[in-house]
Amino acid sequence: MRTATNNFDEVFVVGVGGFGNVYKGHIDNGSTTVAIKRLKQGSWQGIREFKNEIEMLSQLRHPNIVSLIGYCYESNEMILVYEFMDCGNLRDHLYNTDNPSLSWKHRLQTCIGVARGLDYLHTGVKQVIIHRDVKSANILLDEKWEAKVSDFGLARIGGPMGISMMTTSVNTEVKGSIGYLDPEYYKRNILTEKSEVYSFGVMLLEVLSGRHPLLHWEEKQRMSLANWAKHCYEKGTLSEIVDSELKGQIKPQCLNKFSEVALSCLLEDGTQRPSMKDIVGVLEFVLQFQDSAVNYEDSSSHSTVPLSDCSENTGSSTTSDGDRSNGRMESFVLIPDDVFSETKNPKGR
Repeated sequence: MRTATNNFDEVFVVGVGGFGNVYKGHIDNGSTTVAIKRLKQGSWQGIREFKNEIEMLSQLRHPNIVSLIGYCYESNEMILVYEFMDCGNLRDHLYNTDNPSLSWKHRLQTCIGVARGLDYLHTGVKQVIIHRDVKSANILLDEKWEAKVSDFGLARIGGPMGISMMTTSVNTEVKGSIGYLDPEYYKRNILTEKSEVYSFGVMLLEVLSGRHPLLHWEEKQRMSLANWAKHCYEKGTLSEIVDSELKGQIKPQCLNKFSEVALSCLLEDGTQRPSMKDIVGVLEFVLQFQDSAVNYEDSSSHSTVPLSDCSENTGSSTTSDGDRSNGRMESFVLIPDDVFSETKNPKGR
């Protein structure tokens, strides 16, 4: 690891956090680029999260889950080695950054990738895995802009896949990131897949608005992104929350459908929230609708920058955004009836 990073030279630091530093390194005689996370020494919590991440990622294989290549645990060093994600994390392409803004279509594709990864954790393994820290900073983007869920240090294992929500709930100390936490989770200390659905819903609004979920300096009504979005939806002024960089890119019907699925994730009763599988279906429908609208209305002028170039903006332009003119968030009138199968027939907790 020292050789791969030139003795952990700060020149190779690509990320810094409470856990320690992440370095860009090269292994296999320089032929393979990797991300090397070096955890701070002497932290008991760090040791638990280090072991937890190894245990979780060693059993997961999915295109939208980051791959763990190896680890080192000796001489008081705790090091994790991952595939290198050339385009960094999603948050750094949404706000407080000099990176080019992501196009609406690109943001949709990213959300679909994340949803597929979370659906795999909830239904594609022997036991349900709950990530517990879904947020834009933990979504990494590879050289092809494929989204991958990362940072499994807080993840927990629930019950066997396919068992009812009551069985898969976990009594646990509340962990996660402020602004993304499910109110049911931090009030009751009971963790389920639907706690994760709430966090994902906040992330959807984050992608749509291009702002952090919690801004303490904002006026009270806009401080919480989730509350502000609900307020605007009910007033029929949803376009107020849309990222200014996206103006002119989102078809009105797509904005309505996207916001409906996002707000359905935030329903107070967790049993009424959709499953990640249902969410994947809705988001794919939104993308198809956006594509068909673009192809029909703007085929002569629409262009994009290749997604393989992480340094370029994948901008596109269609027609202007639109507000929701009527209806409250409980209605979901614009989403096909078969999409929210679990919302209509909620499982018991």
